[in-house]
Amino acid sequence: MTELPKAYDPAAVEPDLYEDWRTAGLFHADPDDDGDPYSIVIPPPNVTGSLHVGHALDNTIQDVLIRRARMVGNNAVWIPGMDHAGIATQMVVEKQLAAQGKTRHDLGRERFVERVWEWKEESGGAILRQLQTLGCSLDWEREAFTFDGPRNLAVTKVFVELYDQGLIYRGARLINWDPVLHTALSDIEVDHEEVDGELVHFRYPFADGDDSDGLVVATTRAETMLGDTAIAVHPDDERYRHLVGRTVRHPFLDRTFPVIADDYVDPEFGSGAVKITPAHDPNDYQIGLRHDLPMIDIMDDDAVITDVGGRFAGLGRYDARAAIKQALDEAGLLIRSEPHRHQVGHSSRSKAAVEPRLSDQWFVKVGPLAERAIAAVKDGDVRIVPQRNAKAFLDWLENLHDWCISRQLWWGHRIPAWHHQDTGEIRVSAEPIDEDGWVQDPDVLDTWFSSQLWPFVVFGWPEETADLKRWYPTSTLVTGYDINTFWVSRMLMIGLWFTDSVPFHVIYNHGLVRDEHGKKMSKSFGNVIDPLDLVDEYGADATRFALLRSAATGTDVPLAEEWVEGTKRFANKLWNTCRFALSNLEGTMPGDVPPRDDLALEDRWILSRLEAVRSEVDAGYDAYDWPVAARGLYHFVWDEFADWYVEAVKVRIYGDDREAAARRVLAIVLDDVLRLLHPMMPFVTEALWRALTGAAGGTDSLMVAAWPQGRADDRDVDAETDFAVLQDLVTQTNRFRSQNSIAPSKRFDLTVASDRRELIDAQQELVSSLARLSGVTCVRTIEERDGTSTIQLASGQAQVDLTGLIDVAAELERLRKELDSARADLAKVTGKLANTSFVERAPADVVERERHKQRDAKAAIAQLEERIAALEVMQGTGQS
Repeated sequence: MTELPKAYDPAAVEPDLYEDWRTAGLFHADPDDDGDPYSIVIPPPNVTGSLHVGHALDNTIQDVLIRRARMVGNNAVWIPGMDHAGIATQMVVEKQLAAQGKTRHDLGRERFVERVWEWKEESGGAILRQLQTLGCSLDWEREAFTFDGPRNLAVTKVFVELYDQGLIYRGARLINWDPVLHTALSDIEVDHEEVDGELVHFRYPFADGDDSDGLVVATTRAETMLGDTAIAVHPDDERYRHLVGRTVRHPFLDRTFPVIADDYVDPEFGSGAVKITPAHDPNDYQIGLRHDLPMIDIMDDDAVITDVGGRFAGLGRYDARAAIKQALDEAGLLIRSEPHRHQVGHSSRSKAAVEPRLSDQWFVKVGPLAERAIAAVKDGDVRIVPQRNAKAFLDWLENLHDWCISRQLWWGHRIPAWHHQDTGEIRVSAEPIDEDGWVQDPDVLDTWFSSQLWPFVVFGWPEETADLKRWYPTSTLVTGYDINTFWVSRMLMIGLWFTDSVPFHVIYNHGLVRDEHGKKMSKSFGNVIDPLDLVDEYGADATRFALLRSAATGTDVPLAEEWVEGTKRFANKLWNTCRFALSNLEGTMPGDVPPRDDLALEDRWILSRLEAVRSEVDAGYDAYDWPVAARGLYHFVWDEFADWYVEAVKVRIYGDDREAAARRVLAIVLDDVLRLLHPMMPFVTEALWRALTGAAGGTDSLMVAAWPQGRADDRDVDAETDFAVLQDLVTQTNRFRSQNSIAPSKRFDLTVASDRRELIDAQQELVSSLARLSGVTCVRTIEERDGTSTIQLASGQAQVDLTGLIDVAAELERLRKELDSARADLAKVTGKLANTSFVERAPADVVERERHKQRDAKAAIAQLEERIAALEVMQGTGQS
């Protein structure tokens, strides 16, 4: 057996072990390998991305699942890859060009795309390298990219077939427009932020009356009145019902439009009459469709007012807002302007306020696709964990609008459509149209369009590859609940449509990582935790385990750096425990459990507890409940194995006729614990397992060792019950020692009267060793004697002769000071509870907390008084 260093140093262990696993090919799988298929595809991070704490959680969970799947004998594969991230990547390279005083237009489209590829090869994908430091066992031989050759062919095929099926079309619809990046955006690329704005109230005059008559409306964007084509009121609003059908006159443009009734209108907002701008507001757009209203786009790509804005043409939207307010005021139509806090969509990339805008774009008709996805969830073909997330998932699918998939970028999958320059005809084709007059559509596809194909294109679709047959559908998709709608639903829809199968059997949603107070991590809050810093400081195992211990199903995940420091201590505890065991195993290797007759009580107890925790860990995995598995192992290793069993077997290991059985059990427990912990803490467990078994590394690795199987015969309730009696006796004795300031090295006799007297009598040597006693005497009853102290046990009582054991005078002085402090605490809390105003006005939980303090103080005082009285008797008799 290998001798271990005195301390565990993650930095000295983790990189070499990872390289050893990778070099040995342990991350790689072939479709003809033995075992049932198990597959995971990584949610592809952006090629521009850097590992943040959310990635660390997401990929740790995937790694835990894939490592355990290998150990239970599955043919398991985890596919790595990246997303080409259209907007983000183009912005990176455009910024580089800007630093050189250039734009992409200076290079031209072809050279600019080449430049982006160069950047990708040189600098992109750092996040995948960072995942290696976390221990992620991805099959690096299968790395894919959403914009590589095979994926590009698949994307083109899907687009063409959906177009031929009538599910992709080009048309003018309302979209999110980024006036800085000059592109349409998906909903997920829009961040809604509360901002301080204003609510402008103004009057539209009736077309058949004078300017003093009309309808008052309110808006947060006065400039959009240039595109108004109706005023809407609620059909049940008595104030306006008689006005429906009348016409108002635009004060600045040669236009009139009607007053209409629509259920969407909130009578409580503003005046209850709402201006309708169908081309610049999503809700107004729907009203426009229902009432067949004109839709007037008033802005160009830069959000500058076009000629349709009359005298306001050429003004940016914010300058136009101010100018229109002034013009309304001069016309006597401005009623008032008041501060108003409201949500405004901002581009997640450029940070510019998004402009809802009518635009010619390419769209997917999602209705037919959604129907199959809804049925798959309702029929149980795909399971969502936690189940309660299924409702929001289904609600999204049942209320989908057609999806805008075109982006006005140069980096991305070019739309396979060609426009005739003279006739305007459009052809969609997988092959280029090499004829005069035809030019390819300049737009590229939304990144989500290509990433929705990820679960099957990584296996070679549309070819019927061996990988596809073996590992598709995938087993589990691990992702945050925040992208269920934007990405997961699309993968489900498109996977069913093109493969006639769900792309994954289970969707596991973890929470979002927050700080220890549950607050969102943000640079502005100063509470962001960098997982790479944690790995550098505490090791990958500690970082992973801390995340898993907090990742309860269905909740967000709190994390504090001190918690990671705590799990580093756990890794050290495991290391030191194994180091002690290895130094005393004398070559004993893990094997079969010795015959029952050869086992001592502590052996039967630890084997029973091991079987219990193994069952608990398996249940945690089955339920995707990582805290159950992590905390169960933490408690077993630290509180049971290290603190009790290892201490218990020292008596026998250092010389007893049962020492062989003790060593065998010690080796078995170590072996199983390391296997159970390995998926969560792969590095420290691998290093220790190699020391335990003499494994040479490479393919001789814990990573491919068998997962512990249940040993039902090891579950021994009687042994657990009996050992619990001894644990209570030792624990209470140690508490007595601490309360009376008796040094750990000072031994004393203990007299015990218990209804488990025979058990304790038989285990005197073990009890004496664990509690550091000079001897244990079992009696039927305890006789009260001066100069003694009684310890209450769950099974009876124990008595200690204090003569010569403690300094009575010094202990009395200490206890009297403690009593004075306890009485002061009681007086303080009693006074607070006597205050009627406090009891009646304070929150109920606060009052109950004070009452709890009062009860605790009274109990402490009673205990102190009893101990002082006993010591005063001793002092009176001259004992010390």
